[in-house]
Order: sequence, then C-alpha cells, then structure tokens
Amino acid sequence: MVYTLCDFLCAGQTSVIKTQQTVLVEVRGNAFLNCQLMQFKDIVQVTWQKILAEGKWNLTSYHKTFGKKVNPGCLHKTEFKYAGLQNGSLVIKNVTEQDEGCYVCLFDVQHESPLRGKTCIQVYELHEPVVDVRESNSTEEWVVSRSATGRPAPTVTLSVSQQDLNFSQYNTVSVSNTNATFTVTTTAVLSGSCKHSTQVGCAARVLSAPHREVMVTIHEEKDFYLMLVIIILIIASVLVVCGCAAVITVLLTKIPEQVFFSNSICSA
Repeated sequence: MVYTLCDFLCAGQTSVIKTQQTVLVEVRGNAFLNCQLMQFKDIVQVTWQKILAEGKWNLTSYHKTFGKKVNPGCLHKTEFKYAGLQNGSLVIKNVTEQDEGCYVCLFDVQHESPLRGKTCIQVYELHEPVVDVRESNSTEEWVVSRSATGRPAPTVTLSVSQQDLNFSQYNTVSVSNTNATFTVTTTAVLSGSCKHSTQVGCAARVLSAPHREVMVTIHEEKDFYLMLVIIILIIASVLVVCGCAAVITVLLTKIPEQVFFSNSICSA
C-alpha cells in the first residue's frame, strides 16, 4: 500500500520535480540522489525518506528556520546538500545491498500540499574477469575459458583480434554464491589459422554499468620455434667466438717463448 500510494502521488508531480528514476551504483561506491524543483516554490522544509515495507523512514531534513536535522543512525552514512531549498541532494556513502530500494524527496510548501519525488537505488557488483587459454588436442585450436563474478549475474562476451579465428562450441554455467553474487563461466573453442600473435578479450558487464575487460595474448607456434632456433644460433655463435678467442690467446702466449729460445741459441 505504501508503494502504491507513493507511486500515485509522485507520478502526478513529475512535471514539478526533476529526478532520476533509477540510480545505478557499484557496491561500496557513493550514490548521488537529487530532486530539483522545476518551478519556484516557497519551501519550508526538504526531507529525504527511504521507503520500507512498514512505511517511510526519515533520513535527513532541512528546515529554513531550524536548519539541518539528521537521523542519528545516518550521521556517517548520508550527506545532505541543498541549494536555497529548491534543490535537495542526498549522498549515500559506501553503498551496500541494504541501501538498495526507493527514496522520496519531500518538499513542504508554504500554504500548499507537499510535493514528492521518488528515485530508486540499484546496487550492482562486478569483479575482474578471469581468462584461461590452453591448447586443444586438435591442431590450430585453443580452449578458452573465462569467468566473471557479480550481482546480478554478469554477461560475459569473448572477442579476438584476428579475423581468421572463430569461436564455437559455447558452454555457459552460472553458479550462485553464498554472498548473493553469481559466477558465470563460459567455455569456447577458438579455431583457425593463427598467422601471428593475437589477443583474446573477455568483457564482463552487469546491467548498464561500465564493462570490465581483460586481454590475453596467444603466440603463434611458429614464432615459438623460430625464437628457439634464433636463441640456439646465438648461443652457438657465442661459443664459437669464445673458442676462437681462447685458441688465439693460447697461440699468442706461446710466441714469446719461441722467440726467447731462438734468441738464446743465436747468442750462443
């Protein structure tokens, strides 16, 4: 009944009060709620309330005569900003899932009925996705596994920088965790001719929040063997040079001795 009455009262005042219908905020972030009067009114007091199942709970208010009043339980949780009582803003700090829900900004107007605006907080959680790439038993194939954890269940997508490579055989599993988050794991087969090193990207998204992406580089098998051959050649060249230098050093050390003995015989 509380939700129905508030929805009815707030719906008829959308032209008077400008507010954002839904505020999407990441867990442990700050939620910025704002209500702005589109018409000048003689406001006596602005109050922010949270809608609960048992009714409305006053968070903070500002009276033009008596000033600001904050619920003792919200002193370190909320911050109330105002601009001439025509614009009421509420900041909810370090948001958790308990802060999710709808809030009402109530403008008490001198000699008029109060004006109400409603805005709702939707909390999401998204962790960094994890990607694992391993070679398949078949040639020119890789098994790509990626997972992401969030709330609600995140959407996970794959991308590859080389056009000759394609994903197939998708398999997705979603697991519900004890902390109300979901871990979504998707496995796919990447196949095709890898002509050069390429990047595989994994992007995770929750609702309309910014996505998070990680990149993994797949090196061409030929590149590996080519580098191995180059390294072997370099090592062999170094050994040859060192061997030649050692021989030359030995020869140079013996030449003075031969000259010495030759001089001794001549002098005799």
